[in-house]
Amino acid sequence: MGEYRWLEWDSLDEGTIVRILLNRPDTRNAQSRGLLVELGEAFREAEADDKVRVVILGGAGTMFSSGHDIGSKQAMEEYNGPNRHPTALGDGATREGLERRMIPEWHYFFENTRRWRDLRKITIAQVHGPVYAAGLMLMWACDLICAADDVTFADVTGARLGMCGVEYFAHPWEFGPRKTKELMLTGDSIGVEEAYRMGMVNKVFPTVDLSERTLAFARRVAKLPTVTALLVKEAVNQSQDCMGFYNALNACFSLHQLNHAHWAEVTGGGWVGTPEYGVPEWGSAPPVQPAKREEP
Repeated sequence: MGEYRWLEWDSLDEGTIVRILLNRPDTRNAQSRGLLVELGEAFREAEADDKVRVVILGGAGTMFSSGHDIGSKQAMEEYNGPNRHPTALGDGATREGLERRMIPEWHYFFENTRRWRDLRKITIAQVHGPVYAAGLMLMWACDLICAADDVTFADVTGARLGMCGVEYFAHPWEFGPRKTKELMLTGDSIGVEEAYRMGMVNKVFPTVDLSERTLAFARRVAKLPTVTALLVKEAVNQSQDCMGFYNALNACFSLHQLNHAHWAEVTGGGWVGTPEYGVPEWGSAPPVQPAKREEP
């Protein structure tokens, strides 16, 4: 097993199940570059080990993940400090203009997530707390989702950043087209029971039992012959891709970059919307509200 700074790794049931926990609880498991690179390495390590049948992905602390890290001291050090992360020195990071954002985001946000969706093992997201924006990306890349009974889901990038969504835009496939428009245009959230009814979540467990109940669920899946599990996953993923999922992701990533380019032009270099253009300050934005049916 590799040594990880930002992850916890547990090998369970004689190595047939691996549990990976995002381990930056002081930032609510915000996704820094270092964490994402380590997560890619950890997924690949589990994938390469033929004993492993199921990978559980969860988060330490109060929530699964608060999304991209866009402001912590550690994240700023990774991009601009004297001890930059190695990925800040290539893959477009030293280019100018659109390339400087588009190429790294393609590698570390978009293609990473798409690669994890097709991992050669069954993956189960174990989520708790609010799951917003890039937290959705990580969760949706998994084959199955187990959620605590108090989880809420939202993408606030439209309402709080003026963006058309995150880089891996699986929203219409997960929320449905019309619900996606509502949630993106308002920044409202849905609760775990609604997510279960729409098929986005597989299991809902009490928060205190989430870890153990998710493990019990993983054990059921791990009993299946590995070739059966792999081909079930492949059949479903290929069916989605034949329906346009793969091409839609590519198209929406390009729209995401166009959105960044718009804000860079009108703000003189910023990468998201600002208050003078009707976008609230991120830190002072109003609380996320649940999307409710309006009663007659």
